[in-house]
Amino acid sequence: MHEASIMEAALQSAEDEARRAGADRITRLRLRVGVLSGVVPEALEFAFESLREGTMAAGAALDIETVPAVFRCLECGAMPELDEITFACPACRGSMVVDHGGNELELSQLEVDGDV
Repeated sequence: MHEASIMEAALQSAEDEARRAGADRITRLRLRVGVLSGVVPEALEFAFESLREGTMAAGAALDIETVPAVFRCLECGAMPELDEITFACPACRGSMVVDHGGNELELSQLEVDGDV
Protein backbone atom coordinates (compact mmCIF):
# COMPACT_ATOMS: atom_id res chain seq x y z
CA MET A 1 0.00 0.00 0.00
CA HIS A 2 1.90 3.06 -1.24
CA GLU A 3 -0.65 5.32 0.48
CA ALA A 4 1.20 4.73 3.78
CA SER A 5 4.44 6.16 2.37
CA ILE A 6 2.50 9.04 0.82
CA MET A 7 0.88 9.80 4.17
CA GLU A 8 4.24 9.56 5.96
CA ALA A 9 5.62 12.18 3.59
CA ALA A 10 2.53 14.39 3.99
CA LEU A 11 2.76 14.23 7.80
CA GLN A 12 6.48 15.03 7.70
CA SER A 13 5.87 17.98 5.38
CA ALA A 14 3.02 19.20 7.60
CA GLU A 15 5.18 18.96 10.71
CA ASP A 16 8.02 20.84 9.00
CA GLU A 17 5.64 23.65 8.02
CA ALA A 18 4.02 23.75 11.46
CA ARG A 19 7.42 24.03 13.16
CA ARG A 20 8.46 26.83 10.78
CA ALA A 21 5.28 28.66 11.77
CA GLY A 22 6.03 28.17 15.47
CA ALA A 23 2.98 25.97 16.04
CA ASP A 24 2.58 23.44 18.84
CA ARG A 25 0.22 21.10 17.05
CA ILE A 26 -1.58 20.44 13.79
CA THR A 27 -5.37 20.49 13.98
CA ARG A 28 -6.31 19.77 10.36
CA LEU A 29 -4.68 18.64 7.12
CA ARG A 30 -6.31 19.04 3.74
CA LEU A 31 -5.13 16.98 0.79
CA ARG A 32 -6.11 17.27 -2.87
CA VAL A 33 -6.12 13.90 -4.63
CA GLY A 34 -6.74 13.64 -8.37
CA VAL A 35 -8.86 10.80 -9.73
CA LEU A 36 -5.98 9.80 -12.04
CA SER A 37 -3.29 9.91 -9.33
CA GLY A 38 -3.57 6.21 -8.54
CA VAL A 39 -4.12 7.02 -4.86
CA VAL A 40 -7.08 5.55 -2.99
CA PRO A 41 -8.53 8.16 -0.60
CA GLU A 42 -9.84 5.51 1.83
CA ALA A 43 -6.37 3.98 2.07
CA LEU A 44 -4.93 7.46 2.78
CA GLU A 45 -7.45 7.89 5.60
CA PHE A 46 -6.50 4.50 7.05
CA ALA A 47 -2.81 5.36 6.85
CA PHE A 48 -3.46 8.73 8.51
CA GLU A 49 -5.25 7.07 11.43
CA SER A 50 -2.34 4.64 11.86
CA LEU A 51 0.53 7.09 11.45
CA ARG A 52 -0.63 10.29 13.17
CA GLU A 53 -0.12 9.05 16.75
CA GLY A 54 3.10 10.42 18.22
CA THR A 55 3.20 13.30 15.74
CA MET A 56 2.11 16.94 15.92
CA ALA A 57 -1.03 15.77 14.10
CA ALA A 58 -2.05 13.21 16.76
CA GLY A 59 -5.47 14.82 17.28
CA ALA A 60 -5.83 16.33 13.82
CA ALA A 61 -8.63 15.89 11.31
CA LEU A 62 -7.98 14.91 7.71
CA ASP A 63 -9.96 16.32 4.79
CA ILE A 64 -9.48 14.83 1.33
CA GLU A 65 -10.71 16.70 -1.73
CA THR A 66 -11.12 14.57 -4.84
CA VAL A 67 -9.98 16.51 -7.91
CA PRO A 68 -11.75 15.58 -11.15
CA ALA A 69 -10.13 15.19 -14.55
CA VAL A 70 -11.31 16.97 -17.67
CA PHE A 71 -11.81 14.65 -20.62
CA ARG A 72 -12.27 15.53 -24.31
CA CYS A 73 -14.50 13.55 -26.61
CA LEU A 74 -12.86 12.73 -29.93
CA GLU A 75 -16.28 12.47 -31.60
CA CYS A 76 -18.39 15.46 -30.45
CA GLY A 77 -15.75 17.63 -28.75
CA ALA A 78 -17.51 17.65 -25.36
CA MET A 79 -15.21 18.30 -22.41
CA PRO A 80 -16.83 16.81 -19.32
CA GLU A 81 -15.23 17.12 -15.88
CA LEU A 82 -15.50 13.68 -14.27
CA ASP A 83 -14.79 12.21 -10.84
CA GLU A 84 -14.20 8.77 -12.28
CA ILE A 85 -12.11 7.29 -15.05
CA THR A 86 -14.17 6.58 -18.15
CA PHE A 87 -13.45 6.68 -21.84
CA ALA A 88 -17.01 6.74 -23.18
CA CYS A 89 -18.46 10.22 -23.66
CA PRO A 90 -21.57 10.79 -21.52
CA ALA A 91 -23.05 12.92 -24.34
CA CYS A 92 -22.53 10.73 -27.42
CA ARG A 93 -20.76 7.55 -26.15
CA GLY A 94 -17.78 8.43 -28.36
CA SER A 95 -14.17 7.86 -27.35
CA MET A 96 -12.61 10.28 -24.86
CA VAL A 97 -9.09 11.16 -23.86
CA VAL A 98 -7.82 12.99 -20.80
CA ASP A 99 -7.45 16.69 -21.59
CA HIS A 100 -6.07 17.95 -18.27
CA GLY A 101 -6.20 17.61 -14.49
CA GLY A 102 -6.82 14.67 -12.23
CA ASN A 103 -3.16 13.97 -11.42
CA GLU A 104 -2.98 16.21 -8.36
CA LEU A 105 -1.60 14.93 -5.07
CA GLU A 106 -0.83 17.77 -2.69
CA LEU A 107 -1.07 19.03 0.85
CA SER A 108 -3.28 22.02 0.13
CA GLN A 109 -3.99 23.43 3.58
CA LEU A 110 -2.72 23.08 7.10
CA GLU A 111 -4.40 24.34 10.25
CA VAL A 112 -2.24 24.66 13.35
CA ASP A 113 -2.52 25.76 16.95
CA GLY A 114 -0.01 27.32 19.28
CA ASP A 115 2.22 30.39 19.26
CA VAL A 116 1.87 31.17 15.58
